[in-house]
Amino acid sequence: MTPQIGPHHQLTYQQWLDILKQEAKAAAQNHPQHLTILLGDSLSLWFPTELLPKDRNWLNQGISGETSAGLLKRLELIDRTTPETILVMIGINDLIQGVSDETILTNQQQIILYLQRMHPKTQIIIQSILPHGAKQVIWEGREKLLGIPNSRIRQLDQQLQRIAAKQSVKYLNLHPLFTDEQGELRPELSSDGLHLNPQGYLVWSSALQLYNQTERETQQDQPQKKRINHAKARENKN
Repeated sequence: MTPQIGPHHQLTYQQWLDILKQEAKAAAQNHPQHLTILLGDSLSLWFPTELLPKDRNWLNQGISGETSAGLLKRLELIDRTTPETILVMIGINDLIQGVSDETILTNQQQIILYLQRMHPKTQIIIQSILPHGAKQVIWEGREKLLGIPNSRIRQLDQQLQRIAAKQSVKYLNLHPLFTDEQGELRPELSSDGLHLNPQGYLVWSSALQLYNQTERETQQDQPQKKRINHAKARENKN
């Protein structure tokens, strides 16, 4: 995916790799607190810095046009980092390029396994693939995109959710937040029917903040629940 945004639009894939390698190296050396890594394609790449939750340090490792196979090959760039959380969103470019659902899901599973092996203490969050705007699409690859039913993306997300559960990683279902009644990308959230505009990123940002808040509350509740369970266990013994 190649949004017409910013001066780096003309960078080659290798140039992007070189930039991300240097940024990952800096993160590995500096060990920023509460490091969160974004892994994905242009949707992640163009996430406005000012809209990312402020309670953590962010390392954006998105590349325009990225596929699940491409992401899998470059995960080693972040091997030496110590992230608290890794967020993954990948797959739409696979669909545009004609990759099968089976291959996409296999690559997604391999990405999860690799991250779990290299970052065993990190919270891994797999994010759903977003829908496209169907007839509202004005993106340059419109015809290819229209050949991908949004129902297929929805089914792919459901399978992805099952894989995440099986691998014991978190799944963040963004799909409902971005769809209209027809299951298509809401036009007010997109610049071209594929990429997000500032309002779209605001929705995504709000979802991340709500997720973080829910996770914190869950963690805070766990010690209390353990105390209650211990108390009940003592009562049962008596």
